[in-house]
Amino acid sequence: MGIYKHYFHKYKWLFITAVSCVFFEAICDLLQPTIMAHIIDEGVKNSQVGTVLKLGLLMLTITAVGACFAATRSVLASKVSQSFGADLRYDVFTRIINFSEISADKIESGSLITRMTNDISQITQFINGMMRIFFKAPVTCLGSIILAVVLSLQLSSILFLVIALVAIFIVISMRLSYIRFAKVQYAIDKVNTVVQEYLMGIRLVKAFGRYKDEEEKFDRTNSDLANKTVSSQMVIAYFSPLMSLTINFGIALILYVGSIFFGRGDIEVGKVAAFINYMAQILASLIMITNVFNTFVRTKASTERVNEVLNSEEDFKGSEQTPGQGLGELAFEDVTFAYPSGSGIPIIKNLSFKIKQGESLAIIGPTGSGKSTLVWLCLHFYDLEKGTIYLNGMDIKTIDCNALRDQIALAPQKSMLFTGTILDNIAWGNPQASKEEIIKAARVAQADDFIQLMPSQYESNLGQGGVNLSGGQKQRLSIARALVKQAPLLILDDCTSALDAVTEAKVRRGLRTMDADKTVIMITQRIGTAMFADKILVLDNGVKVGFGSHQELLESCNTYKGIFDSQIGGDMKGVAYGTGN
Repeated sequence: MGIYKHYFHKYKWLFITAVSCVFFEAICDLLQPTIMAHIIDEGVKNSQVGTVLKLGLLMLTITAVGACFAATRSVLASKVSQSFGADLRYDVFTRIINFSEISADKIESGSLITRMTNDISQITQFINGMMRIFFKAPVTCLGSIILAVVLSLQLSSILFLVIALVAIFIVISMRLSYIRFAKVQYAIDKVNTVVQEYLMGIRLVKAFGRYKDEEEKFDRTNSDLANKTVSSQMVIAYFSPLMSLTINFGIALILYVGSIFFGRGDIEVGKVAAFINYMAQILASLIMITNVFNTFVRTKASTERVNEVLNSEEDFKGSEQTPGQGLGELAFEDVTFAYPSGSGIPIIKNLSFKIKQGESLAIIGPTGSGKSTLVWLCLHFYDLEKGTIYLNGMDIKTIDCNALRDQIALAPQKSMLFTGTILDNIAWGNPQASKEEIIKAARVAQADDFIQLMPSQYESNLGQGGVNLSGGQKQRLSIARALVKQAPLLILDDCTSALDAVTEAKVRRGLRTMDADKTVIMITQRIGTAMFADKILVLDNGVKVGFGSHQELLESCNTYKGIFDSQIGGDMKGVAYGTGN
């Protein structure tokens, strides 16, 4: 419950004021049955109209004061709970932004959405209810018990028996509810995940005609959620009527025993009526307490899930050092890496290589050889199992992650665009870039031609994920976004796969003319792209099997020669083409 302590200090005085209003409101409610008893026993019984009017006016005044306290605590409860929820959502989102890749891999995006919405809403409702009901119910219940005992010690034995039975029911209900409500939250996660996966792959589902499978998958998760929700509600369905029956049985027993005492002259009618009113207040308070405990059970599960996000591992901070400005020298030294949540088998094994500032490096190899993994390691998304990566002569572990990533521009394998204009999407790589710089980057990325044909050109709006663009257009915008960042190290992670050979060659020539000192790493499956790089790294199953120029690898690396032969052919014309520009 650490998050409650953290935010309590921020809203301490509002919270204390609201609780004070709740306390005085409860006192006003507790005074009314006692005043009513005096009205009956002193005014009605003795036909004293003045006493009835005086005490009646007092009761109305106390009721009005109680209503003022109730209105004040409701306003404060709403303000505090909604502010608490807004702050908590902001902090959770901030933590998600700073997630390490290990944390991002551990908690699914669908589950994160549920925790940001459903779970935090549950916590907000609990805070609101706690300030409005939770403090009032115990005060009213305890005050009613004390005043009932003062009225009649003999009838109080029935009261204590009823309270003991209801307390037992509450404890059993809580123990049964907690596990069930926790399962409900995880079932909501699964529903969100299924819907999210469908929306992300909607075109693929349509292309393969897998509507029925998606419907069945959703039906299973939806039915599972419904069943778990029914199971959790059944606990309340059984115990709430049982508690009401017990308390109402206690009221009936008090009426019976009270009538016997009244017949013997041991108690007055007003006191019996007041005792029944206190019993009714105790009934209402116990029902409120039961509801609060049921809400608490749900909130406890939600709090643990939110705390899991808040306590997740953050991105690597390093020692706030910067890797030097305008440089792009990169070196791997005996690097071995396996994904923490994977099989444990290393993806990269004992890898060493070095590229200097201004050089271009192509990384090529069979699918699954660890090419893209190198990108995530360069950006320090994961810690190494063994070895060191140096940027400008500095171990990247010692560099602040934000400073490190400022030196690297990435065009990822899967182009990701955002809702907004084309200009906004390119400028996303560098918000301070001028429009001239954005247009220049678009021209180098060969995106300016198709942008100029659009109705609003650079102000044209893109749908979510760039759904109104082709795959090649998305890739060219992604490359332009990386270029406009003007980082000394540019990484192109197979981001030209949707481009034809002519367009790719234009992009490649544009990169050379844009900045001669820029270090470029190209991850590619195409030998026609790799052969123009200054150095080529050949990977096979995470192991370096070749490193050098195109001609050197043709002579010394069988894996590279095999890729070359399969894509271009082994004739001298192909080799000559490999040495061209």
